Amino acid sequence: MSELLVRPSRQKFLPWLLLLFFGSGCAALIYEIVWLQLLELVIGSSGVSLGVLLGTFMGGMCLGSLLLPHLIPATFHPLRVYAFLELGIGLLGVAVLFGMPLLSELYTSLYWHGVFARALIAVVCLLPPAILMGATLPAAARYVESTPEGVSWMGFFYGANLLGAVFGCLSAGFFLLRIYDMPTASYIAFIINVGIAIIALILSTKSSICDTYAGSMVAPARPVPYTGLVYLVIAFSGLCALGGEVIWTRLLSLLMGGTVYTFSIILAVFLVGLGIGSSAGAAVARTSLNPRMALFICQILLAAGISWAALMISRSLPYWPIDPSIYTGDYEAWYIFQLDLMRSFWTLLPSTVLWGASFPIAIAAVASRGEDPGSLVGRVYAANTIGAIVGSLAFSMFIIPHFGTQWAQRWLIILSAVSAFIALAAAVLSKKRVPEKRVAPAKKSLAFSLAVMTLSGLIVIIFLVNGVSAIPWAAVAFGRYTPTYIAGTEPGLVDDTTPLKNSNDSNSPKWYCTYLGEGMNVSVAVTRTPEGGRFFHGAGKVQASNQPQDMRLQRMLGHLAALACENPDRIEDVLVIACGAGVTAGSFIPYPDIERITICDIEPLVPKVVAPMFGKENYNIVDGIDRQNPNMVSGKKVTVIYDDGRHYISTLPSDMKFDVITSDPIDPWVKGSAALNTIEYYETCKRHLKPGGTMSLWIPLYESTMASSKSMIATFFEVFPNGMIFSNDENFMGYDAILLGRAESSKIDLDKVRSLLDREDYAPVRQSLADVGFGYNYAQTGGNMAVSLFATYAGRAPDLQTWTRKAQINRDRNLRLQYLAGMAFNSDMRTEILESILLYYRFPENLFTGSPQIIRDLKIQLRYGGRGSGP
Repeated sequence: MSELLVRPSRQKFLPWLLLLFFGSGCAALIYEIVWLQLLELVIGSSGVSLGVLLGTFMGGMCLGSLLLPHLIPATFHPLRVYAFLELGIGLLGVAVLFGMPLLSELYTSLYWHGVFARALIAVVCLLPPAILMGATLPAAARYVESTPEGVSWMGFFYGANLLGAVFGCLSAGFFLLRIYDMPTASYIAFIINVGIAIIALILSTKSSICDTYAGSMVAPARPVPYTGLVYLVIAFSGLCALGGEVIWTRLLSLLMGGTVYTFSIILAVFLVGLGIGSSAGAAVARTSLNPRMALFICQILLAAGISWAALMISRSLPYWPIDPSIYTGDYEAWYIFQLDLMRSFWTLLPSTVLWGASFPIAIAAVASRGEDPGSLVGRVYAANTIGAIVGSLAFSMFIIPHFGTQWAQRWLIILSAVSAFIALAAAVLSKKRVPEKRVAPAKKSLAFSLAVMTLSGLIVIIFLVNGVSAIPWAAVAFGRYTPTYIAGTEPGLVDDTTPLKNSNDSNSPKWYCTYLGEGMNVSVAVTRTPEGGRFFHGAGKVQASNQPQDMRLQRMLGHLAALACENPDRIEDVLVIACGAGVTAGSFIPYPDIERITICDIEPLVPKVVAPMFGKENYNIVDGIDRQNPNMVSGKKVTVIYDDGRHYISTLPSDMKFDVITSDPIDPWVKGSAALNTIEYYETCKRHLKPGGTMSLWIPLYESTMASSKSMIATFFEVFPNGMIFSNDENFMGYDAILLGRAESSKIDLDKVRSLLDREDYAPVRQSLADVGFGYNYAQTGGNMAVSLFATYAGRAPDLQTWTRKAQINRDRNLRLQYLAGMAFNSDMRTEILESILLYYRFPENLFTGSPQIIRDLKIQLRYGGRGSGP
């Protein structure tokens, strides 16, 4: 009777809780994006570091869901508990911002920076707020009862939380971080937390404790049997959900371009599906349907949903006739985002809806009347989160690198099927006993039914598993331009032996795939053409090749840095960040005085497998390399480090310095690349330069706009105020360029460089330059290799101050470049960008020094290369 009296007073506030959970999810996703981005700057963005971050964050949420029912008595008002949890999350969110510099200094000062040290930093930053986040749902669950109606409200709370997370994800990715910065985003999330806490406290004054925990007035029922099987099912569901997110984010980001916007879209669609599914599951929990049978149906349908996603990614999406090159401006980029949103929904929605529905149905499957709702929700949430932790780590760090995405998706189907049969067993075993006289017939009927269902299920699962195809190699090689290479081919028939041709270019060569690898951090491919061309692909585009223009750039990156040193004949130590095809690293092999070359790459497949395929071009620099046993190549000690380049150099001892540092990160529009182009990163590199040392950096002029190019160049010049830019032109049109900075301002003595190159022991260096076209034009250079190389000069920081005046500087706090470049990666303004730079060209009288003849030769060659007199 008392239950009926209190229910109306409680019911009218439940819609307010939906609003609170919406806001809570919004703030939580903003924090999560900001925190993970901040911590990646400290401990790196390698697969190991990301695994540590995600494991810590989700582990904290698991702990929070389990601990709250045991630490907070049920007699405490749930809305007040919820309010203080939200307030605590907000305060910790702000604390992370101010404490991050101290933690960064602590981390870099450690002697060892392995998994334990990274986990320590992640625990300090993420565990406290994650515990509070995980406790919010169990806390609010005490506002309802563990009845079918109460369970359904728990599902609606979870769904509102997920939909709020969608809003937070999109607002952070497309607005807050694009326009403002991480502190601003955090402050807005803090304001949301405070608002939620105030509203929750006001609501708590409108209802008494007895109104909010009427479930305690009902005599507890007998515990539901075989709940352990249900917990196992929901753990498998979480495992598959996070495993699927890892797999499909990687594959869809190849097809759509790995920008910050693509990741935001994929995550938002995933959360939308979970939210819709949670609401649908909550509605199912209200019905008289057996929740364990409903859970079985969800899991068996998930096997089909996963198969659908795998089918779409491998046999449908790559063939959609989408040409990104027609969407070139910032405004037109929004059309591509709409297409990406549609493709993501088309692929992911069935599976995500079913995963979302599984959670409230699982709660209904273990609920018993009179049980503490907080404890009930906490256990189910913890089981789901533990599965999610295992899934994210297992698939990203083991299954994909060892078995590939094709078998990873097959494992998702198999595990979903296993989960379904466990749910079926729980449903069957928990049925009431049949009357004694009908035991034998019932057993026979049940056994026959189970046998038929099991056999039918196995046949269907085998069919679904066998139907999962590998993603076409063209998607790994050409990414968002895949449709232009496989146009006219039949879906599913593009394999490693299939030659492909660009349908938009009748003169393009045929491409053949010679290697395809899916590493822990990135998927890579190596292709060839019948004419002898070899290409290294990463992030869905060509990153290096043996073609003349690319070879010229890769050798320039090394030779310019070496010969622009104050004492180029005394170089001993070189650091190469990003191995690629190994050509830049190999360009240091011919130098007789260099003793040590260190190569750092985030993906082990690149130095181990890809670079050896370019041995002719890179002087076999990585052949036989082993991390524990550095190789000796032409008398030089070559060491390969598998780590995020920023993390590696920021954790080096302060006294470890280099004569030359070259940095050739992946394209600036790729998510995470901006961390290798910030002021803080350049300052770290500068601190590790020896006196007279140099740093060179590759920048693309293609797939860029004026704003993104200015941002990259201006940021570099902030740290190297006398920095220079050298262009790698293509038939007098822009292509890409090299930024060169030096530890100290000094002149480049061209006579000294020429005499050095004329030495007999530098003959291999001359040959290395001649192989890519330097020194060929004797009419303009007087046969001077030094003049030919430095005639690629296009400008320097003091002359370009007007050009870069309004550029947006890329800092750790905003990572502005990845948002600018992500909007511009379909643009092709290479020539316009180069021409705008050359408008400010002045011959640098106080930069190059030498005899009158060599200076005259340089001026002639610069004029021949299109360098005018400037405005």
